[in-house]
Amino acid sequence: MDLTYRGELRELNEINFARFDAKLEQRIAEVKSELRHEIAQLRADLYQEMAQLRAETTRLGADMRAGFGELRAEFRGEFGSGLATLRADLMKWMFIFWAGSTATIIGVAVALARFLRP
Repeated sequence: MDLTYRGELRELNEINFARFDAKLEQRIAEVKSELRHEIAQLRADLYQEMAQLRAETTRLGADMRAGFGELRAEFRGEFGSGLATLRADLMKWMFIFWAGSTATIIGVAVALARFLRP
């Protein structure tokens, strides 16, 4: 009798273990499926975010290039006008210097000519 109960208990345990194993395999398959789905969704979201970031970076790069172009044009304009003003001022001061120097040299020459005349 004891062997009969043991045999029945063993069969019952094997049946229960087989059911448990089947349910466990089913749940593992479900979890794998859910994980694969979520990973695919995350990958799609990541690619979308990367595309948006790339587009934004391209737009910002274009904006920066345009801004630098405007800054360069503004700098050239201000630098060019400042250079023209500097050139005009330099010419004016050179003329004044040379006119004053020439007048002084002529004045000294005339004074020496009068002084050295007998």
